[in-house]
Amino acid sequence: MHAGAWWIWALGLATAASRTTNPLLLGLLVGVAGYVVAARRTDAPWARSYGAFAKLGLFVIGIRVLFSVVLGSPIPGTHVLFSLPEVPLPDWARGVRIGGRVSAEQLLFALYDGAKLATLLICVGAANALANPARLLKSLPGALYEVGVAVVVAMTFAPNMVADVVRLRTARRLRGRPTGGIKAIVQIGLPVLEGALERSVAVAASMDARGYGRTAHVPPAVRRTTTVLTLGGLLGVCAGSYGLLAAEGASYGLPLLIAGLLAALAGLRLGGRRSVRTRYRPDRWGPRSWLVAGSGAVVAALMIRAGTYDPEALHPGVVPPTAPTLPLWPAASVLIGLLPAFIAPVPASQEKP
Repeated sequence: MHAGAWWIWALGLATAASRTTNPLLLGLLVGVAGYVVAARRTDAPWARSYGAFAKLGLFVIGIRVLFSVVLGSPIPGTHVLFSLPEVPLPDWARGVRIGGRVSAEQLLFALYDGAKLATLLICVGAANALANPARLLKSLPGALYEVGVAVVVAMTFAPNMVADVVRLRTARRLRGRPTGGIKAIVQIGLPVLEGALERSVAVAASMDARGYGRTAHVPPAVRRTTTVLTLGGLLGVCAGSYGLLAAEGASYGLPLLIAGLLAALAGLRLGGRRSVRTRYRPDRWGPRSWLVAGSGAVVAALMIRAGTYDPEALHPGVVPPTAPTLPLWPAASVLIGLLPAFIAPVPASQEKP
């Protein structure tokens, strides 16, 4: 399975999550991502990162609700739950509030907003748990190799940190030492940072041994053309994506996105001339990769479509508070994201002898 297919699938689920604040749909997205991860993850260190991202999502929800309680919210509400002492602020800080009354409407809005952000993080965690970072780096175009190395090193930080924490906690448990509490966290944190530093030095030495940063001679005109096409194309992709994902949508979104993609691809093709490295046994983008990536794209497209004809179902009201309902067609579209659990190759560790 191509690593890029897992990322496209996960980003499709994340795009769908960005279009709704319905907690039932967000929970369904988290469940779909978790089921696929449980069915197709390997024994690699990065495969354990899904649980860490799930805990991070819960932490984000708690922080979002806490900020709403302490700093207030622009959401009006009549169901006051309690009041905090309000700190008087000067006139230049008008519009900012610390303390004051806390209503059920603002807490509900903060909870929905935090749940959406947590679902986005969990979808990214699913991609981290399923995609091999080294194979993803190998599949990048030559023009993006140096940027890709930095991105892959950043992406593998969380899985490696989780693996270090699990290893150190297991070692402490075997020695009869506590694994919880502030003292244990401090004693575990220092070896984790030391391991990250040693890993960084090893990665730098490996990159130097493999000729990282060495480029072929390219005429200045080609370099300038490459820069203009790549940057202009990426800006077009960003503007076009914003137009497509905006709440009201925009007519310029699709043409600008296509033009940006064509310009970026031309720039990447020209920029590939600077790379002198070769590729050993490149990953093939086969039918299974198409189906996995396509399932995520379909989920995102159907959720965007649902937001245009039934926006109330995707955004349950908070003023006044109303109980969310599970819309049928958006829920059915989210279940398409389960397809990778049945068509992706079974990891070798799960195959029956």
